[in-house]
Amino acid sequence: EADDAEALDAYSRAVTAVAERLTPSVANLRVARRVRGGRRLDGGGSGVAITPDGFLLTSAHVVARTDARGRASFADGRDLPFEVVGADPLSDLAVLRAATDELAPAELGNAEELRVGQLVVAIGNPYGFAGSVTAGVVSALGRSLPTRSGSTVRIVDNVIQTDAALNPGNSGGALADGRARVVGINTAVAGV
Repeated sequence: EADDAEALDAYSRAVTAVAERLTPSVANLRVARRVRGGRRLDGGGSGVAITPDGFLLTSAHVVARTDARGRASFADGRDLPFEVVGADPLSDLAVLRAATDELAPAELGNAEELRVGQLVVAIGNPYGFAGSVTAGVVSALGRSLPTRSGSTVRIVDNVIQTDAALNPGNSGGALADGRARVVGINTAVAGV
């Protein structure tokens, strides 16, 4: 009888290896927004640790219109406060700083080396469900995506299009290549 390791095909081995390596670096982000009438609306998304001393990347829309702080939960059970260091709504990227110097940083890759058809893995932490993993391929490269910040509209170039399913709350999570190197931050889902 073959053991579990032998039973996995090459595709499954690649995806599980990426998930095992990156899950400790991906956080569930919880934020609160003030809405009309002074009510608070809770929201969130995912983020990716990029340095051991607390810096994370996420999508700017995850932290937009918040009080520039929130909580980041990791798969190991840590729940840390964070502050928004900076956000660019027109590229839909934000940098956060969590109150720690013991994060497991993800390795950053080079999106310029991606090829259409290449395996990519999307890892998020939606709603605190650690390590939500989907996989797919790079569907297209060099796409353009219109973004808006108030009345300002901008076209973001060189967007990576993938068929990896993104679940609600995966915004800000990692898009990684088969070697677990982060090549993108999940920011948008095309729809009708």
